[in-house]
Amino acid sequence: MNRRSFFQSVAAAGAASLTCPAPAQAAVAKMKITRVRAYRTANPNPLFNQSDLVVTVETDGGITGIGEGGSKEMLEQCAGRLIGKDPHSIERLWQDMCRAFFYPPGREKMHAIGALDLALWDIKGKVHSVPVHALLGGMVRNYCECYNTAGSVPGIRPGMSVKERAQATIAAGYRAFRFGAADTPANTTFNTHQKLNQMYEECVQVREGVGKDGDWCIDFHQRFDLSDAMRGCDLIKDLAPYFVEDPVRTEAFQEDLPILRRAAKVPIAAGEEWGNRWDFNKLLENHDIDYLRATLPNVGGITEMMKILAICETHFVGIVPHFTGPISTAALVNCLGTFSGPVLMEYNYGGRTIAHMPVGLDFKDGKLYASDRPGLGVELDMKPLTQIAEITQPVTNRAQTYFRPDGSITNW
Repeated sequence: MNRRSFFQSVAAAGAASLTCPAPAQAAVAKMKITRVRAYRTANPNPLFNQSDLVVTVETDGGITGIGEGGSKEMLEQCAGRLIGKDPHSIERLWQDMCRAFFYPPGREKMHAIGALDLALWDIKGKVHSVPVHALLGGMVRNYCECYNTAGSVPGIRPGMSVKERAQATIAAGYRAFRFGAADTPANTTFNTHQKLNQMYEECVQVREGVGKDGDWCIDFHQRFDLSDAMRGCDLIKDLAPYFVEDPVRTEAFQEDLPILRRAAKVPIAAGEEWGNRWDFNKLLENHDIDYLRATLPNVGGITEMMKILAICETHFVGIVPHFTGPISTAALVNCLGTFSGPVLMEYNYGGRTIAHMPVGLDFKDGKLYASDRPGLGVELDMKPLTQIAEITQPVTNRAQTYFRPDGSITNW
């Protein structure tokens, strides 16, 4: 090859590189959802809003997404709307599952939509070979701070006082110690007036345990009517709790939380039983809560959670999500890691082995870290799981919507 021919070939190769995308930048191949399956774990959580059913969404492209939550019946109906559809159209699929049937989805159905939505985001991440948090804009924090609920904490032994437990929790690296308001064995008498006095005494011990600059939070568990909740908040205000959780009944949130907010001198967290952004929108707009407890998959999945985070950011409200299953916890790290506001995660798996999910939670010294693994970053061991549902046919019976002239979905 002479000198002129060599430079001509180099120029041609350079031009080709500008017009032909590299394989990693090529258009994503079209694929369709072919099958959805649901599995029961070895020790299923009996509480619906903490459902740990494992959901898989399979495609004809050989990529399977992993989600979690819902119930068999709700999953079957919602999953039937996915069969044959493009998994990349996540927002459109969410709108269809939400609006294709006569009733707006209640909290149970929203949980199932959320489980499937997690799997769709897992597929998208795997297709692009990036973690979901990268698709959502990237991490803004080095890790997610946590408080412990039911996992084991180094140094805590049976019979320790609440002060000692608080001290050990902070020493283990958790951001805050959390406990219930005068916890009493289930199905026994709970005298609220007497229990408020007990709660105050325990809060004094907790403040001593975490130290002057340590953080602690208390869950009222909706045990108190408004008058008792107001007295309880007043009793502990000088002990500076990080927040008081669910101070009144969920059914009374819209009416009672605004009243409590005007009277209480402590931060308020609420919302672990809510289902979507319309449940709490006004309370956020009016600054009637300081921390939102909404979580995955309960709110409808990552698609919905990102909209919720935008509302929180707009009104300077932090988010302290309720825990659900381990897959959803991994999904929360991907979501909340991209949120610029305050985040504190309830963590339930310290010191515990998750038989069906050997990979997925990167936890150390009281903190959860995001991974660089594709999708949600979880891996399943199918042996401990029992299949309870398989959906391969579209659900079209009585499912109906209208479309605007531009093709977007509207209600029938």
